[in-house]
Amino acid sequence: MNTPAHLIMGAAAFGRPDDRRVTWAALAGGFAPDLSLYLMVAVSTTMMGIPAERVFRVLYYSDAWQSVFAVDNSFVLWGIGLAVALWTRRRWAVALTGAALLHLAFDFPLHTHDARMHFWPLSEWKFISPISYWDGSRGGDWVGMAETGMVAVLTVWLLWRFRDPGLRAVFALLALAQLAPMLIWRLVF
Repeated sequence: MNTPAHLIMGAAAFGRPDDRRVTWAALAGGFAPDLSLYLMVAVSTTMMGIPAERVFRVLYYSDAWQSVFAVDNSFVLWGIGLAVALWTRRRWAVALTGAALLHLAFDFPLHTHDARMHFWPLSEWKFISPISYWDGSRGGDWVGMAETGMVAVLTVWLLWRFRDPGLRAVFALLALAQLAPMLIWRLVF
């Protein structure tokens, strides 16, 4: 799924209108499994001058990059984190780890050749799904429509539930980020 959708879902599932810290932790947890990808792509393209095509066709699949993705996309590691959060009764940590696990649960069935090692360090196995969240030849168009619809519904619910203007602005911006590519492509074509 697209990153803005993960943040919206994390906030909807784990955010608390009465506790900004918990809500921000849920947003951070929704983003955490994608953080390394954003950082490595940014460093590669801007600081190292590597063309984006090489980044996404070669580096993404390299052992080095896949090793990093294995850590931040591990059900095992995030599950241990959630267990510790529950044991210590830290609401913000439950929100962070819970949102990260929700992110992984939705990514797991929607990655084809770009799958990750979700059970590292216990296994390097990857589930190669027949369904993709982005590849139109693998159902990506349908998944994208469902994802965008879900983001729209959850955003309306979050805007109704949360009164904090700062958080409302964050939710609206995330929804816009989710919708922007679709709107731009419609204008182009």
